[in-house]
Amino acid sequence: MRKLAVAAIAALSACAPMPQNAPPTRNVVQEDTLPPMRSFAAARVITATRANSEIAQDFLDLAFRMESGRPVPRLTRFEGPISVRVIGDVPGTLVPDLRGLLSRFRAEAGIDIFMTGAGAASITVQAIPREELQRAVPRAACFVVPRVSNWDEYKAFRRTPQVDWTTLERRDRATVFVPSDVAPQEIRDCLHEEIAQALGPLNDLYRLPDSVFNDDNIHAVLTSFDMLVLRAYYAPELRNGMTRGEVAARLPALLARLNPSGEIGYGRPMNDTSRDWIDAIETALSPGASPTRRRQAAEQAINLGRAFNWHGTREGFALFAYGRLQVGNDANLARGAFQAADRAYRRSYETRLHTAHVAVQLAAYTLSAGDGNRTLAIVDEAIPIARDHENAALLATLMMFKAEALDLMGRADEARAVRLDSLGWARYGFGSERNVRARLREVASLNPGRRS
Repeated sequence: MRKLAVAAIAALSACAPMPQNAPPTRNVVQEDTLPPMRSFAAARVITATRANSEIAQDFLDLAFRMESGRPVPRLTRFEGPISVRVIGDVPGTLVPDLRGLLSRFRAEAGIDIFMTGAGAASITVQAIPREELQRAVPRAACFVVPRVSNWDEYKAFRRTPQVDWTTLERRDRATVFVPSDVAPQEIRDCLHEEIAQALGPLNDLYRLPDSVFNDDNIHAVLTSFDMLVLRAYYAPELRNGMTRGEVAARLPALLARLNPSGEIGYGRPMNDTSRDWIDAIETALSPGASPTRRRQAAEQAINLGRAFNWHGTREGFALFAYGRLQVGNDANLARGAFQAADRAYRRSYETRLHTAHVAVQLAAYTLSAGDGNRTLAIVDEAIPIARDHENAALLATLMMFKAEALDLMGRADEARAVRLDSLGWARYGFGSERNVRARLREVASLNPGRRS
């Protein structure tokens, strides 16, 4: 399931430090009507291809383990054409985004999947109000359940073997529950991750740099790695009921066929993520813990990662989380953590999207300091990355920072044009006009030229 607590960090809420009792801002954009919502054209998200030996280990850990650590005894998948229906309080953007996703499954993963208006389907997508969804699963933004066809069935069979993925022999029915009253991007992100899990992997791995199957929620849409995993899931070499060992024996030749470029080079050693580290990160991201306890937990995750000599996503995410938790508490520690996270993520092309998330935090400091040139340099590097990875919320926020930087530099006409362009993306990324204007005010409040 897509986690709310992690999404709160990845979604860039409270993006920068604010002085206590800050004076009100002025000259914030006052357009009476926001421009039309913008959305991304159908595109294939390109990510770096890793060695097949490394991908094979990822496949096995994704397919044969639950997020809780419970083993999955056998491979399961749908057989034959897969139908998808939509029910519930369906918002206007859901069906177009779903059609685009199914098109990608067909083209990139080779899965025979289609939408249907029939009363039953292999996969049901049900949209329900967020409040109702979270009464059932408080920390989930969305989730997928096997062997049910609607919300009433789920409530009837909760906490029974009926909805236990580890008891499946094959997949026949599943329902994805998404919130109906949130931003279009959040709904789209839920569709990508949860339908992919309905089809294939049941686990998330913090070590993955290039996948939505990572609880850091950095990637918003399915990547080429994810599509390769799903293509392998539905390859003729595999079948329902195969054990981990049987799949492991087939994977080298299978991946060589599907991904010949991955035969070049060797996989990097990737030790498993310890339960202690996961517990520390979950505590750091939990709103139920005290601020002090959360900061301590994030620091513990950093130290554990250093002890294990981890680099890449786990190192960067622990630093990123620690920096976010120090915002408003210790500005120097926060900024240092963000800079360290940026260095960790810059070691690999596979984590360039991660650097774009950190860029928002770094730009907040340079903008607050009145350094328009440095702010512009930071966001100009990150904006194309956010666009390439179809993250409208991140893209809009970076463009708002760019507008403020241009204003600081006396380039008011350019600032106005960039700010106006950001609003169309913000409507997709943040949803309501209230949320869009709140983000505008939040970024504008960091501009020292606007504080009187």
